[in-house]
Amino acid sequence: MLRFPLGRILAFFVLAFAHQDVPACQTETTSKAAEGIQAAASDSASNADADQAAETKTERLRIAIYDHSDGSAKAPKALRRILTEESGFECVKVTPEDIQKDGLKDCHALIMPGGSGSLQAKKLGETGRRNIQQFVTSGGGYVGICAGSYLASSDYEWSLHLLNAKVFDRAHWARGTGEVTIKLTTEGKQFLSEDKEELPVYYGQGPLLIPDTKPDLPAFEPLAAYATEIAKKGAPTGVMIGTTAIARAPYGKGRVICFSPHPEVSGGPNHLISAGVRWAAGTDAARTDKDTK
Repeated sequence: MLRFPLGRILAFFVLAFAHQDVPACQTETTSKAAEGIQAAASDSASNADADQAAETKTERLRIAIYDHSDGSAKAPKALRRILTEESGFECVKVTPEDIQKDGLKDCHALIMPGGSGSLQAKKLGETGRRNIQQFVTSGGGYVGICAGSYLASSDYEWSLHLLNAKVFDRAHWARGTGEVTIKLTTEGKQFLSEDKEELPVYYGQGPLLIPDTKPDLPAFEPLAAYATEIAKKGAPTGVMIGTTAIARAPYGKGRVICFSPHPEVSGGPNHLISAGVRWAAGTDAARTDKDTK
């Protein structure tokens, strides 16, 4: 429904009245009255614009992007290219020290990008890992990409145990990199706003996720599986195909989504990332536009 600020309506009537014929004795009085009303109208319009700007800012999702580098890491830059203010996001960098000091409290979701899951865990320390768990338990979102998915799994002593998932063929985790094809489930296509069933995506030695059986965690929902594989560096063939590439699950009051491959790279299916981040941040409304492809 269209909204017209009161000040602008008053200004309209002032202008209309000013064009009518009035006695000369009333001209000065009318002029002063008009000036007063116009000033009020201007103030009201300014307040309305400020309120609208504040409302727009409030509607943005505040997304924390983990980065323990000196600013040279590529993943945070790629994510900022996708998660723009025009797309409804406000991205902030968080370091391990920030997370250890409750630096996630004003954020809707945290993204743990690629790199090394074990190194991320080491730098976060026990306090940082516990704070992430508490953040998600309390309603925050967690988005893991490659290393961040290793970190979210329930398969390592240092992992966060946010996702009830084991890493298949751990012995050959460094199985090589390159382009693979993922196959989306019916729910995955709808959830990620994708018409195609199969998509090419860059793989950078992310985890081959399979269900775990931790009794204190809910089962995850697979949204996509690997339809092709990479089997280099001594990794056996026939292992990667069919394992989960994208998974989501609740955790406490929060949401977790993990991407084993890298949809965020330039030229990749970037819209999968933005859709996943929106969901993790608590937004269910699907967008019809695909932010960046």
